[in-house]
Amino acid sequence: MNLNIISKTKLSVIVMAFVSVNMFAQITVTDADLISIGDVIYQAYDTVPASSISVGNTGPSQIWDFSTLQVQKYDTTEFIDPAGTPFVTYHPTANLCIEDDGEYIYINKNMQGLSFVGFDNIQYPQLVLPLPLTYGLNIIVGPIVIMDSVFANPGFISHSLAPAISLNPLYNQVDSINIFIESSTEFNVDAYGDVIIPMGTFDALRVKTDDITTSDYFVYCSDVSTGNGNWYPMPASIFAPEVEITSSYAWWTNDPLIKFALVQIDVDSLGGIDAVDFMHSPSPTSVTDLSSNNFNIYPIPATNSLTIKAQNNELTYLDLVDVTGKVILKKEFTQSTSLDVSRIAKGMYYLNLKSVEGKLTKQIIIE
Repeated sequence: MNLNIISKTKLSVIVMAFVSVNMFAQITVTDADLISIGDVIYQAYDTVPASSISVGNTGPSQIWDFSTLQVQKYDTTEFIDPAGTPFVTYHPTANLCIEDDGEYIYINKNMQGLSFVGFDNIQYPQLVLPLPLTYGLNIIVGPIVIMDSVFANPGFISHSLAPAISLNPLYNQVDSINIFIESSTEFNVDAYGDVIIPMGTFDALRVKTDDITTSDYFVYCSDVSTGNGNWYPMPASIFAPEVEITSSYAWWTNDPLIKFALVQIDVDSLGGIDAVDFMHSPSPTSVTDLSSNNFNIYPIPATNSLTIKAQNNELTYLDLVDVTGKVILKKEFTQSTSLDVSRIAKGMYYLNLKSVEGKLTKQIIIE
């Protein structure tokens, strides 16, 4: 018997077993793996995903194949420093900011999680993602009171119902109504495995998020003559308590090129998928460099106005930056636009153009 052959065979079995165990990595996602100031995230949207697209199963070693996703819409998000933005004083805990069509969204990222802080001058704290993410993590936030309002009975609840509602024959008036709504959110890292999207395959953790909203209704029944009264649950025949659950799924990776959710899917009450958000490219360097032939930019040098015409009909994102990298203006357009540069200081600038097809940087002179 050849012992050398046996040893090689055993070694081969051990190696194959090791590979099969480790082909699906159990990763951890921390705040260091997510977006920071200066990062630009490119997302695409498939508004009519193929029937083969599914959120898949729970558990380890899953494979989610989203390779058939198509780009119907495209979006670019730049994360900027909150310092110097118009509403930063309202959001002292914010360390990230997004400017979206004139609205400023303030964000806090730390070791415990990624949270919305608020928008413009409105404070609206909301946890988006608990951190660090590990398989099996389950966190419930809340309940948080959304509404607790009392107002006079507008008359649609008959006073004659007071004895039946209160089980007190002396109560003869339905005085007030109380609407009480509270919300809680459950985050459950319920699976891990490989996510396949058009730009590649990535190790990922799946986070299922359930937003649970509970609405309860109460009435105040009283005795008009004595003033005695109490609160009672609203009869279900008038307003029944309501529980609404909305679910979403997101796949997160610790790949240093991504820094955001690989795929995000909202599902309806029947589990149907209306649209899918997915990462289109991990960084500006991965976007195809377009030829100058894709855009007609004139006049150069520019004095009062600068016209940009695209050869296609795609949504294009435009940044005009100075030589220090400071953004002078931002704009979105389809097919063509004209920039008023009459009030911009003379000098050299860079025009950055980005669309679903790629990007182009063009040197501009303003005289």
